[in-house]
Amino acid sequence: MDANQRIARISAHLNPPNLDQMSSGSGVGRVDCRAKGGSPGFKVAILGAAGGIGQPLAMLMKMNPLVSLLHLYDVANAPGVTADISHMDTSAIVRGFLGQPQLEEALTGMDLVIIPAGVPRKPGMTRDDLFNINAGIVRTLSEAIAKCCPKAVVNIISNPVNSTVPIAAEVFKKAGTFDPKKLMGVTMLDVVRANTFVAEVMSLDPREVNVPVVGGHAGVTILPLLSQMKPPCSFTQKEIEYLTDRIQNGGTEVVEAKAGAGSATLSMAYAAVKFADACLRGLRGDANIVECAFVASHVTELPFFASKVRLGRCGIDEVYGLGPLNEYERMGLEKAKKELAGSITKGVTFVNK
Repeated sequence: MDANQRIARISAHLNPPNLDQMSSGSGVGRVDCRAKGGSPGFKVAILGAAGGIGQPLAMLMKMNPLVSLLHLYDVANAPGVTADISHMDTSAIVRGFLGQPQLEEALTGMDLVIIPAGVPRKPGMTRDDLFNINAGIVRTLSEAIAKCCPKAVVNIISNPVNSTVPIAAEVFKKAGTFDPKKLMGVTMLDVVRANTFVAEVMSLDPREVNVPVVGGHAGVTILPLLSQMKPPCSFTQKEIEYLTDRIQNGGTEVVEAKAGAGSATLSMAYAAVKFADACLRGLRGDANIVECAFVASHVTELPFFASKVRLGRCGIDEVYGLGPLNEYERMGLEKAKKELAGSITKGVTFVNK
């Protein structure tokens, strides 16, 4: 039986029903396997784990010591990605789930759900061009979250984020499970790009730069607040315009460079993990975890808006205001709000039509 148990631990990444139970009799069963000495952590599900963002995201989350159980769900190729990632010598248990029949099992009991599922942008496409496909995907996944893990923190990556977050919110409202503290659109890639591009211009270490990016997550709705960056820097008007334009169009830069082979996947996975780690540290009770995200908001007249939020044990502990803006940023804010309003309405209408 000892040999059987050892084999069961080796094969713990497989996902037949009732994984957590040993098979009856003398046959080899499967049990949970967590590395000796591993501390208790959080249960995380990635929906769309076999995609261009999902695979590097899953790999990086497997490396996160705060994750004790990692569920990888997709409609195709989930078993292969699961087997591959499960061989990494980190302490999180990895389980794979394939297709709609296993979606609910993938979500049950999760603390954090990350959704990169959907189709990527191609040259000439805007994020709104993705709407008709990705809107339906996010609605279906949100319905399952509402049923199986309604108290989980939800990080939405699927574009267009300006519409998919309102879609998820409407689904949760219909199910009676909506908690604005738990639902967040991941705009961290805009911050990551802003930090990188500013560091290049100013000859700084990007790890020491922090540029707040507010508004939304597409084109002119992306508003970097260069006047509030740390460390404080002075820019010429030409530099401000160059940096703002590059940050707003960073996604297009990658789409065009990949020439039809996809959109930003690796940098998006990096940014998503950076944000997910902040959420997990907040859930753990760490103090002063502040990041930007697209959330239900009263910062402007719009029902959703990206700004700084403080993360805690319940998800979002506080949504911060915009702070002082210069004239260029005030003009940008008005453009962002006008564009953002239509995208939010589009998402709400999709669920309620």
